[in-house]
Amino acid sequence: MVDSSRPHQDSPVGDSPANVTDVDLDDPATREAISGGRTEPSLPDRGFLGHPAGLGTLFNAELWERFSYYGMRAILAYYLYDTATNGGLGVEQSIALAIVATYGASVYLLSVLGGWLADRVIGAFKATLFGGIVIMAGHIFLSVPAEAFSWLGIAVVALGTGLQKASVSSVVGQLYDPQDGRRDSGFSIFYMSINIGSFFSPFVVTFLKDRWGYHAGFSAAAIGMALGLIGMFLFRKKLRGAGSRPTNPLTREEIPGVVRLVGGSAVVIAAVFGISFAVSADNPTAIINGVTALSVITALGVFVTMFKSPKVTARERSHLQAYVPLWIGAVLFWMIFEQAASKMAAFAADRTDLGEVFGIGVSAEFFQSVNPLFIVLLAPVTAALWMKRAGRFPGTGAKFSIGVLLAGLSFVLLAYYSHLWPSGPTAPMWALASVFVIQTIGELCLSPVGISATSKLAPAAFTTQSMALWFLASAVGQSAAAQAIRLMEGMGDTTFFLTLGLITAGFSLVLMALTPWIARHIKDVDERVTTA
Repeated sequence: MVDSSRPHQDSPVGDSPANVTDVDLDDPATREAISGGRTEPSLPDRGFLGHPAGLGTLFNAELWERFSYYGMRAILAYYLYDTATNGGLGVEQSIALAIVATYGASVYLLSVLGGWLADRVIGAFKATLFGGIVIMAGHIFLSVPAEAFSWLGIAVVALGTGLQKASVSSVVGQLYDPQDGRRDSGFSIFYMSINIGSFFSPFVVTFLKDRWGYHAGFSAAAIGMALGLIGMFLFRKKLRGAGSRPTNPLTREEIPGVVRLVGGSAVVIAAVFGISFAVSADNPTAIINGVTALSVITALGVFVTMFKSPKVTARERSHLQAYVPLWIGAVLFWMIFEQAASKMAAFAADRTDLGEVFGIGVSAEFFQSVNPLFIVLLAPVTAALWMKRAGRFPGTGAKFSIGVLLAGLSFVLLAYYSHLWPSGPTAPMWALASVFVIQTIGELCLSPVGISATSKLAPAAFTTQSMALWFLASAVGQSAAAQAIRLMEGMGDTTFFLTLGLITAGFSLVLMALTPWIARHIKDVDERVTTA
């Protein structure tokens, strides 16, 4: 999976710091501000595969964090809707799957707060470390065989992941000076840790779950997170201070404005959930509706703020206009893609004939490893293709269109498979695996391009908010998935997959038609990048 985290961007409160091209990079104080506390130049440090030694520390930490996160996610839906006799909570399946989608939305919604705390208050390293501790606590709660601890654990893991998600990538970026040409290669190495951890975790967690129950599986996630934290703490000196300080710390003058913002946000959150609990039939539905409303309100609020701000120039407003259809496409893409842990997980368990591969019995959880495996296999191919086609078709809009189209077609194909094998575990394993592969190709078309487009099109005064919008696209998309699962409960799987697939594929055609218009609006940015 292509992680949607990025190095530090600007602050959501206060003016933007000077662009790195306009400052003296040889000045130690300036370099320290840009790198979040690292005072030594990066180029002489080649302690890990020719990169700064701290990259090895973060590689290990992220590998185990992703191991814990995707291991827990691989069995979460099954745990929620499995019967109490089998060690589950016995939640109605449609509600359980919607809860999993809402959990994913909460992670991305909370990552906006986590990124702000890292940038302005505690620094990216502490945010990463504290987030990891909170995640480990959540997994420990999940390993306790008591329902109350399970719900508490899910909420705590979401909070910790939101705190850590953007921060660890920020520390990676802060290992490098702005003129250090190894940065992109370093992120490529770092992203390998994500896919290594997420590939192996379903196998380990499933092994434990099948023998000793769900809580043993959750305990493996806690142990994995602990290993990552231990390594990060023991080898923190290799970071040479990167991420130890906020890159744009709050000033005393800004504190009253922040207090007003926090107070207003608290009122809005309380009102949203108060209304949601008042009008919803039960508590799980109220939480699903509340997270959905907050995701949409937050995204709309960021868009409106940027469009109306006097700090945004006419050219930047033109860029924002082009970004809107791209963002909607991303919402629909994540709506489908992130159902790997909900509806597609249920299809694997209930509708797929699980046999053997090379003499090894296949479990439903193993399908969660298909995406990271094919990311590793196909990422170099797509990277080389985009490099070869740089400055030519497909441009940003076309790449987005292809990614969204592939997501839509993957669900249309899954609807066809559901129609061919309408009942029981009869669908062959290759059928569901092929859907995962198509979505992975779509992810490689959309996710890295989306990160790049977001950073390129961001108004200078709102770069952090723009990256927050990228996270919020996933939050809104997963919230939409949760609502679709809940509202379409009475329909069959075939209708569900076909409806969402056609909506998404249809919008990809609209996006493709808008590609020339998008290209005109961002022409100056693309020309600047391709000629740099």
